[in-house]
Amino acid sequence: MALDIVNPADGTLITTVPVTSADEVGEHTADALAVFRSGVWSGLAPRERAAALVRLATLMERDAETLARLDCEDAGKPITECRDGDVPGAIESIRWFAEAADKILGATGATPADVVAFTEREPFGVVAAILPWNYPLAMAAWKIGPALAAGNCLILKPADATPRSVQHVAALALEAGIPEGVLRVVTGDGPTTGAALAADPLIGALSFTGSTATGRSILTAAAASNFKRVSLEMGGKSPQVVMADALGYGDALIDGIVEAAFLTAGQNCTAGSRVLVHESILDEVVARLAAAAQALVVGDPRDPTTQVGPVVNDAAADRILAAIGASIERGARAVAGGAEVRVLDGGRYIAPTILTNLDADDPILTTEVFGPVTTVQTFATRDEAIAMANAVDYGLQATVWTLNMADALVMARAIEAGVVSVGAYSEGDLTVPFGGWKQSGFGGAEKSLAAFHQWTREKTVWIQLPT
Repeated sequence: MALDIVNPADGTLITTVPVTSADEVGEHTADALAVFRSGVWSGLAPRERAAALVRLATLMERDAETLARLDCEDAGKPITECRDGDVPGAIESIRWFAEAADKILGATGATPADVVAFTEREPFGVVAAILPWNYPLAMAAWKIGPALAAGNCLILKPADATPRSVQHVAALALEAGIPEGVLRVVTGDGPTTGAALAADPLIGALSFTGSTATGRSILTAAAASNFKRVSLEMGGKSPQVVMADALGYGDALIDGIVEAAFLTAGQNCTAGSRVLVHESILDEVVARLAAAAQALVVGDPRDPTTQVGPVVNDAAADRILAAIGASIERGARAVAGGAEVRVLDGGRYIAPTILTNLDADDPILTTEVFGPVTTVQTFATRDEAIAMANAVDYGLQATVWTLNMADALVMARAIEAGVVSVGAYSEGDLTVPFGGWKQSGFGGAEKSLAAFHQWTREKTVWIQLPT
């Protein structure tokens, strides 16, 4: 079996890749375990692993334009977004975790005088990661960095549609001197290859980024096999709360909301798909948002001037347009967008869409659309805004726009999300953890030193001294 890799910009076939069968996954995990136990990577001093990862980052920097082009073509992401954001971010991730390789620390216990006790963190051995299609390279780097720095052998399964940038990085890893078999890529689909990884008893830890439905199936398979450690980063329905004083941010307010809503054509787990605006500034905010959305350049992702590219495929486009149409039928008003636009034959392009006048029971307010669509609702009080922000099953990210630090702190604590930013749409940087609450996920945090908790296990050593 093979998968067609299709360019979302125009529907053309780029290449085909094999679907790795369950038996082949088993062969990969067995081989990876043998590589791990050989010590060719796990037995290196942390700084030796770090040096190899730094070489990998340097090679990625050399091939940055190639990596950007591969993600642009496979995912339909604007080339500027890949060049300026995804690729530099991936390189930074590899370097950051390389520098942290010798900072995976244990602790000593407060024991009696005749006992020495300490803890240490050890690699699992064979670990795996299942990647999303919307940030193929960036998400891969979040997994590669800490998993390899800790001494594991890592099996990556890229999304069905976007394998090529990850395959290129695996080749660069060999060029960097990372031993063969330490980092390997298996292509395939979720029901075959992904399911096999989730059920494989030799895999000690698995990180998944993708849909909530798939996350549930992975968790079930992990429980039914070997209780491997699972980290899930899934969907979102992120609120952007705009308090009455938020106009004081000037253009940064509108720019931030628009970026949150329409980056990667809204195909982003942290997309700011719910804008909650204080009633006193509603009209001005809506007018400015509509103008900004209409000014975005929807176009061929290979064009450096393009800001919003195509959605990933026909199924996604049909689903997004159906959600917009259903809301409009219920009385919603599209103050920007609301329809498909013609750019290139074979591609599916949807204008950045802002919906107002929504029915309180409209499913679009609670369902992840995963497209260039955001909704606007109003509130009168801070408590009402908090209740609205929390009125979904997801809890990945939220943004609060206010100059009042009391409001900012109260809301940051009250909103049920793994990341709450104030005064900017942000997921933080590599120095702080990233992960979700509720049905957005759980497990080892991405980024920061906390990421090592997903890829290592803690051991206690208890030494009884002779008396």
